[in-house]
Amino acid sequence: MLTLDDFRKIVPDEKLSEIYYRARRLYGKHIVHVNATHQGGGVAEILNSLVPLMNDLGIKTGWRVLHGSLDFFEVTKSFHNGLQGHKIELTEYNKQMYNQLNENFAVFTHIDHDCVIIHDPQPLPLIKSYKKHGPWVWRCHIDLSEPNEELWDYLLGFLIKYDQVVVSSEKYLKADLPIDQMIIPPAINPLTMKNKEIPADTIRNWVKKAGIPTDKPLLTQVSRLDPWKDPEGVLDVFNLVKERCDCRLVFCYNLAADDPEGLRIYRRVREKADKYVQKGEVVFVEGNNELLVNSVQRFSDVIIQKSVREGFCLAVTEAMWKGKPVVASQVGGIPLQIVEGENGYLADPKDIEGFAEKIVHLLRNAPEAEHLGKNARETVRKKFLTTRLLSDYLNMLNSVINK
Repeated sequence: MLTLDDFRKIVPDEKLSEIYYRARRLYGKHIVHVNATHQGGGVAEILNSLVPLMNDLGIKTGWRVLHGSLDFFEVTKSFHNGLQGHKIELTEYNKQMYNQLNENFAVFTHIDHDCVIIHDPQPLPLIKSYKKHGPWVWRCHIDLSEPNEELWDYLLGFLIKYDQVVVSSEKYLKADLPIDQMIIPPAINPLTMKNKEIPADTIRNWVKKAGIPTDKPLLTQVSRLDPWKDPEGVLDVFNLVKERCDCRLVFCYNLAADDPEGLRIYRRVREKADKYVQKGEVVFVEGNNELLVNSVQRFSDVIIQKSVREGFCLAVTEAMWKGKPVVASQVGGIPLQIVEGENGYLADPKDIEGFAEKIVHLLRNAPEAEHLGKNARETVRKKFLTTRLLSDYLNMLNSVINK
């Protein structure tokens, strides 16, 4: 099991000592996290590291995964999109399904913990089905800067029952939310198969196994196939880049159980990219193996993240940790990570030409790309590792449990 001791060669001892100190008032407390999937996406990756570390500290911590149907996840994906500003139709049927599935889940899931942490909108209504034994926290990983007003008003009916809301950026704090709000940026675990150091021969073996030719510079976007990640826009950028630099594009994608939209988008993007795929200029790789994703990121020359909205974007964090130069959209939590010209480049997601220019610049200037990559890794070491996230969670738990 992952323990805090495992981080001694990465994080200074004084930081680890501080974490042990913050855990003292939480010894024996019973905490539970609830989300919608055990794999696929950043929330599951965060919990796979955070939960064992909290237990290692002497805090009894569980993890429940909401049992949802395909229809339910269609509804909650529309809610996800609505919270990020997309127009949706909030029907009575959708509300009923949303409530009913959470009520059904509550029947066979006993939640009587000292603190309950609900992640994102899918399990938000669970709070209606229990008599509270302690504080409930809503941890939102989504961009809340411009939510659909009707949907937001509807969800406020659940949120006002909560004791604390946690968001990823100051931009997501809501003036109309009459409960305490806190900012905790996400982070990555540098010791997972996805992020740990691996030998060069292992990298090449996985790249070869994925069917990626190695004769040209590689541009890669690692993400869910999601409209907010703008995979079709990535193709438009690549079209401009390849006119100036002979290179190849890799879509390293994953599909999560709580995102039924992904397969539809894959088919649409794959059709649009067909002429490139036939020439071997674009390669689609299903990122269902962490070592594969790790290898593809490390082998790439430039990592792209052309999102139009982002809660935070751990794919950017992962690439930065691997010392890769990143060109990413100036949206959501990405500017919290990238400082223009210091550890990467930011671009307007609507400016296809500008996005392409920055990628071409890095492909033609290897020393600068290497310099940005080194600075990017150090940024992550200082600000965006699991140990910092754990420390922030301990602060939050102390504030809501030990008032």
